[in-house]
Amino acid sequence: MSNFLTGPVQVAAQGVHVSSADQMHKLGEIVFANDGRAFRYTEAGATALVAGTVQQSQAQDTDTQNLTAVAAAINDTAIAATTTVTVTANEYAEGFVVVSVTPGVGKTYKISGHIAYTAAAPTFNLHDYVDVALTTTSRIDAFANPYKDVVQAATTFTAPAVGVAVDATAIDQFGWLQVLGLCNVLLDGIGVIGEPVIRSNGTAGSVEPVTTTFTVQGNVGWVYTAVSSTEYGGVILHLP
Repeated sequence: MSNFLTGPVQVAAQGVHVSSADQMHKLGEIVFANDGRAFRYTEAGATALVAGTVQQSQAQDTDTQNLTAVAAAINDTAIAATTTVTVTANEYAEGFVVVSVTPGVGKTYKISGHIAYTAAAPTFNLHDYVDVALTTTSRIDAFANPYKDVVQAATTFTAPAVGVAVDATAIDQFGWLQVLGLCNVLLDGIGVIGEPVIRSNGTAGSVEPVTTTFTVQGNVGWVYTAVSSTEYGGVILHLP
């Protein structure tokens, strides 16, 4: 049975505007303010976060995708592959293994940890149990947690947007990203009150107004205060 299920954080161990070298919550945990805002716990990547800018997950490593599985029985607590990879210890801890080719297709398992591998076949320890047996025909993908090593959202989309920084979280430290409610955000273009904004493909870390042409850039929220381009203004966020 899964042992990682829980509800939203009731009492935050770390303040919203605090950067911490110590991890005080699980990555991705959500906490709600009593004013309609919500925040998710994150770890900064190779650069410090800039308050008011949109952040994305780290770019995916395709070397840990389409791996050939080792046969695994129901109730096993680890999933292994015969394909060789290079990863640091616990690089994928709090991340996920998904089964992309049957048997077991469609299943998602949370990773608890693993050792370092250098051009070697990996084993990912799980928080829960394998519940559909795997064979050597199965294929698996391993993904880091979406809130681990986040970086400023690039104009060339390499990963989804996951929130807006509310503090200058230091490199490799932990903090919060805002995902819901009124937030101060950098705008690329003139914000019109009430109109939707999307992730910008012109200025890193910003949002831009939706044009009349079709876009696949991903809705971020709605403008709350009208501001000029390159300024920061209120946006009602609605990120996952």
